[in-house]
Amino acid sequence: MIRSLAILGTLSLLLLLSCKPTEEEPWHPTPYELPSPLFFPTHNNIPADNPMTVEGVALGEKLFHEENSCAMCHHKEYSFEGGPDATLEHLGTEHTMLPLINLVWNTTGLGWKGQVETLEDMVYAAYTDPLEINADTAEVAKRLRQSDIYPELFKKAFGTDEISFVLVEKAIAQYIRSLVFANSKFDRYLKGEEQLNQDELNGYLLFITEEGADCFHCHGGGTNALFTTNLLYNNGLDAASKGEFKAPTLRNITLTAPYMHDGRFSTLDEVIDFYSEGVQYSEQISPLMHHVMEGGVRLTIEEKAQLKAFLHTLTDTTPLTPNPQPHVVP
Repeated sequence: MIRSLAILGTLSLLLLLSCKPTEEEPWHPTPYELPSPLFFPTHNNIPADNPMTVEGVALGEKLFHEENSCAMCHHKEYSFEGGPDATLEHLGTEHTMLPLINLVWNTTGLGWKGQVETLEDMVYAAYTDPLEINADTAEVAKRLRQSDIYPELFKKAFGTDEISFVLVEKAIAQYIRSLVFANSKFDRYLKGEEQLNQDELNGYLLFITEEGADCFHCHGGGTNALFTTNLLYNNGLDAASKGEFKAPTLRNITLTAPYMHDGRFSTLDEVIDFYSEGVQYSEQISPLMHHVMEGGVRLTIEEKAQLKAFLHTLTDTTPLTPNPQPHVVP
């Protein structure tokens, strides 16, 4: 009898212990290792309150590609830009999008006019704009909380059971910061892994010299491998133009037609022709447009072909797979 009572007591104790809530495991997200490509900046725009993690990037990627989210307009095959048929006419004169690549190193404001300070702000602006995603941020957070999969993903990414739209902004911003493109033919040339042909080399020399195509002041090159300064310029598109617009990156430029903030040029040939003989003077034109009084840099037909050949070496399709073949403009 005593033995039976002892066994019963032991079983009761074990039952009580099994019902006691276990302590929650500490949250330890996996730090995301941002690449450091050759001649890319050492400084970035990762905020202290939103460090990149593997879990955060994965969550952001899933949110980015949700129905009625960012991927509606920013397509992988066009370097996360809209493609040749996309327009944003509600933005007034700004009809084209900027590609969402290498933006982790953009520290001077985002958008054609540098009007958005952070990637987190850019996500909020896109979701709330009546002519873009046009979403109620509270409703977005509510639906994510009711999802079968997202609460666990947010828990892994941010260590909390509370899903707010601020966390949506942070996750998508982390994903956009992970979109690093730095494996073009030109990158492999800089690393000594591949050679440029003579036309590509001549085009590069034209690109980085004032007496040539004079591109490097606004678009970098060589020791500025972003191929943009991320600054704003008036490049002489119109004599009456008073606006300044961001110099877009020339990486993946073969994938991101149409060109200029208003999409007026459909091909790279048109862009090169403009800078060669179509630049127009105005009082607001950037002083870096050194050849404006001649209407442009006055390239020969051969030089135009060489410059175009070099621009093609800046295309990096590696991160775009396994998506459809990219649309390369003529």
